[in-house]
Amino acid sequence: MRDGYELKTLEERIGYRFREIRLLKQAVTHSSFINEQKINRTEDYERLEFLGDAVLELVSSEFLFHEHRLLPEGELTKLRASMVCEPALAFCARDLELGSFMRLGKGEELTGGRERDSITSDAMEAVIGAIYLDGGMEPARRFIDRFILSDLENKRLFYDSKSNLQELIQGVLKKEFHYELLEESGPEHSKTFAVEVIMEDKSLGRGLGRTKKAAEQQAAYEALLFLKEQGYVFKKH
Repeated sequence: MRDGYELKTLEERIGYRFREIRLLKQAVTHSSFINEQKINRTEDYERLEFLGDAVLELVSSEFLFHEHRLLPEGELTKLRASMVCEPALAFCARDLELGSFMRLGKGEELTGGRERDSITSDAMEAVIGAIYLDGGMEPARRFIDRFILSDLENKRLFYDSKSNLQELIQGVLKKEFHYELLEESGPEHSKTFAVEVIMEDKSLGRGLGRTKKAAEQQAAYEALLFLKEQGYVFKKH
């Protein structure tokens, strides 16, 4: 069965073998698939996402509490919010190619749902919830450590990409730049935006996102990677 094969492949990528594989199947099932198949509404990933969100908040809070011993509560809260926001989790989901395993309705499939940050970020939390229900806190913690709290230097570059890009271009290079909306596609309730970073009439990077802000963040990240390849670095404070 195709679903079973794909779930086994996803298990291998996650590095966790489920005792109840139905939990993983539910974690990658979007409401659009449920609606089309006329299955019980509680069989989509939303309840698991609710649980996974709470587990992720606890594990990431504990990590930051020990990692940044001198930061006050307000700064820890801001840092945690940047690490578990929608674009950040979608960025982590790309490591797993999680979108390719999603069970989507035909309409969602046709409008690019597999690449939509709102879907892959929610599914990421649902997978955490599924692992927690199946095996408890420790395997859930290992998954979070491996796929969300690892390689933080590169991920923080992404989380703070817009401010880092502004600091590099305006503060270091002493130049001006702007974001340009290239395309707006999809139905009104589920649009996809394409944005480009322009400096001196030259494109530095492009990004896609469910909102203009998310597209700008992705474009800024691509621009930072491009400028880094050119030998430029931004100053960390």
